[in-house]
Amino acid sequence: MRVAIAGAGLAGLSCAKYLTDAGYTPIVLESRDVLGGLVAAWKDADGDWYETGLHVFFGAYPNMLQLFKELKIEDRLQWKEHTMIFNQPEKPGTYSRFDFPNLPAPLNGIVAILRNNDMLTWGEKVQLAKGLVPAMLRGQKYVESTDRYTFSEWLKIQGVSEEVQQDIFIAASKSLNFINPDEISAVVLLTALRRFLQQKDGSKMAFLDGAPPERLCQPMVDYITARGGEVRLNSPLKEIMLNPDGSAKGFLVRGLNGASDEILTADIYVSALPVDPLKVMLPPSWKNLEFFQKLDGLEGVPVINLQLWFDRKLTDIDQLLFSRSPLLSVYADMSNTCREYANSERSMLELVLAPASDWISKSNEEILAATLAELEKLFPQHFGGENPAKLLKYHVVKTPRSVYTATPGRENYRPSQKTPVSNFYLSGSYTMQPYLGSMEGAVLSGKLTAQEIASANKVAKSSGEHNTLKPQPATNAATA
Repeated sequence: MRVAIAGAGLAGLSCAKYLTDAGYTPIVLESRDVLGGLVAAWKDADGDWYETGLHVFFGAYPNMLQLFKELKIEDRLQWKEHTMIFNQPEKPGTYSRFDFPNLPAPLNGIVAILRNNDMLTWGEKVQLAKGLVPAMLRGQKYVESTDRYTFSEWLKIQGVSEEVQQDIFIAASKSLNFINPDEISAVVLLTALRRFLQQKDGSKMAFLDGAPPERLCQPMVDYITARGGEVRLNSPLKEIMLNPDGSAKGFLVRGLNGASDEILTADIYVSALPVDPLKVMLPPSWKNLEFFQKLDGLEGVPVINLQLWFDRKLTDIDQLLFSRSPLLSVYADMSNTCREYANSERSMLELVLAPASDWISKSNEEILAATLAELEKLFPQHFGGENPAKLLKYHVVKTPRSVYTATPGRENYRPSQKTPVSNFYLSGSYTMQPYLGSMEGAVLSGKLTAQEIASANKVAKSSGEHNTLKPQPATNAATA
């Protein structure tokens, strides 16, 4: 059976990968000339990569790690020291660390917190424990019930002070959904905290050894095409065509550069588009269905990613850094963290500007000026004096609508992968799965979509394949 999939991001490609395992023939359509969707990247005239975002992999990503294993590319994940490093704005140029010892969870997390005396006083540590421990003990069902609060509101109910929120959770909130704690749903941070604290390596981080389109997405394409599937770039979806009974009849693909439009027909159709373009693409008759009307409650969050090349090393730290600045959320010196970007003499900083709602319409020059002003605070030793660091070049990548904005109440609007239309399915991190708007959520959503299709159509898996459709439980899968 043929399955047409719109979108070659992580959700669409993982859906296609697992459909081939189940004996289907997927045809993936991508509107752009690059793979990856929200993890896309491009090469500039100098041959340097610039990306849509700063992509970090966690030990608490079991389905992503299983995918790497199935593709036989586990060695492409560069695991870092198990620590979380925060800038100290009150002491420019210095860092505060939460180092996780080699102990079982949650003991390793407790020790990491107790050892840190830069950001938290003993009184604040007690406050934090009193606030978080009940959420850890009461289970995921309780965590899901907190979607009615912002994280700031939830912390206040638990008696956690504003100082603790400012010290830790602004950085964490912006790194998870690019918005502040007084906007983000409590369910997002509490879900992440449960996984990080309950799994020994849950918060351990890895960087890919190169750009995601080549090092992660292309292996999926190779896997799919080797088993009879197709992945077509420069194939934008123009319209979802319908049969008289309202089911999907075909994908009308827009012809580029003077070519005629093409009708792609299949037995089953999947949208792996982000939620915002999907809402535009829905046929008018489907928009009257309650299932699709609920999508109006979801909207992508704006994100700005910057890459800046300097004439010297600004830092030797080989890890993700939480800036704690009002403008920048997280950053990394990719010349240290990524094998393909390595440079022993110069830094390439990759930074996420968040929240970005007030900046997305500003010029690249304005965004750069604001970013450099923040970097002067983070690296005063390199931007003052007679010989300040020189910016060699930069890229600004704006994504006006990225992952869905996880404000309170959004869980009620997230759809299942199966829709009321018999031969039409959804895939994407905005669909219902426990990993919210993340790379893990995108991969898991693709797997769940393939699972729904296989369950509904009972196509036997191809010979020699294992049962890879089964979602992976949380494990301590991260290894150095």
